[in-house]
Amino acid sequence: MALRQNSCVFTQGARRARAADRPTIARTFPTVAQDGTLILYEYPLNERVRTLLRLEDLFERLEYFAAKEHPLDHHVALVTLFEILDVAARADLKSDLLQELERQRQALMAFRNNPEVSMTALERILEEIDEAARELGSITGKSGQHLRDNEWLMSIRSRTIIAGGACEFDLPSYYAWQHRHHEARQRDIAAWAAPFKPLYDSLAIVLKLLRESAQHSTLTAQQGSYQQPLGGKSYQMVQVRLDPATGAIPEISANKYLLWIRFTSQGGDMRPKPFEGSVDFELTLCNL
Repeated sequence: MALRQNSCVFTQGARRARAADRPTIARTFPTVAQDGTLILYEYPLNERVRTLLRLEDLFERLEYFAAKEHPLDHHVALVTLFEILDVAARADLKSDLLQELERQRQALMAFRNNPEVSMTALERILEEIDEAARELGSITGKSGQHLRDNEWLMSIRSRTIIAGGACEFDLPSYYAWQHRHHEARQRDIAAWAAPFKPLYDSLAIVLKLLRESAQHSTLTAQQGSYQQPLGGKSYQMVQVRLDPATGAIPEISANKYLLWIRFTSQGGDMRPKPFEGSVDFELTLCNL
């Protein structure tokens, strides 16, 4: 795949963490889905996790479309790269990630003398944290500055903001680039994406540890609504898994005192309406 050139693998870590979590959950809490397939909804409870989830989603989209061969797929990949540039521009993102990596490293170090913990697995994750922090800390300047310094890419970015603004008569050089061999375009996209790799590696580790910190429970919402007191404890993310056959869609709101999940459904016009009836679902509260 295109983004795997230059060791730029963005998306395997975090989604692998989700996949790794599911068998354990299924064994402990039998799901309601007959075919074993549930929809996972994740809801961030603070701005930092919200930003990390947005970046994770964008990196996944970037890798997916960059791996394709059609020029239109690569146009989507490039536009997605510009979105990553915008989201990653948050001034405190790098420092937040470095602080969280160090906090997790210190917390995990305490398990080194625990006989119930696999030393091999522990040393592996500590090594991953150290490498990610080292690579992220080596970045100087603003995230994505290499893209901002590329006048050609910025000219494309300014036109893609306009509806239909990237036609061949608007950007003939971009149109010519789209007619290059797909492998050449993939190499270009990989090179433009590669400097973001330390950022993705770091957020993938943080989200993986966050998802693995979960408290799981299997619940039933009566009349399409569920409330749970949180006792003043601040969680960072909520996960809801449910059978798509129910037709229920969760709308989640929470603070440190109360979690409220309202289930809706969609009619022919696709507009959400309150769900009538009971809903079986799996609830996960995540907090590092």
